[in-house]
Amino acid sequence: MGFRDRCHRDADAEVTCIACGETVSRSDAREYDKYGDRWDRDGKSFEYLCKPCDGECCHVDRTGLEDRLEAAGAGIASRGEFLRRYHDLAGGERPRTGRR
Repeated sequence: MGFRDRCHRDADAEVTCIACGETVSRSDAREYDKYGDRWDRDGKSFEYLCKPCDGECCHVDRTGLEDRLEAAGAGIASRGEFLRRYHDLAGGERPRTGRR
């Protein structure tokens, strides 16, 4: 079966949006690749976002994001501790509030 045939067959499948939980047809969804490289398809399975949720996402390079999240204690550390660790790992500056 060729690529075009697989595409048309898969478009009829239903998938679940990982952001909102809605079940939508594959043709009404966008592939999500946590590594940010959906064009490299060998040996991968994809998760999906419905089109409205995909439109709300920030589409920037995610290289190293999974490693930073784990190193910062995602899902383990308290929210405040996680945010402090992530901020330090990301090398960002503290947001300015306008107060001195």
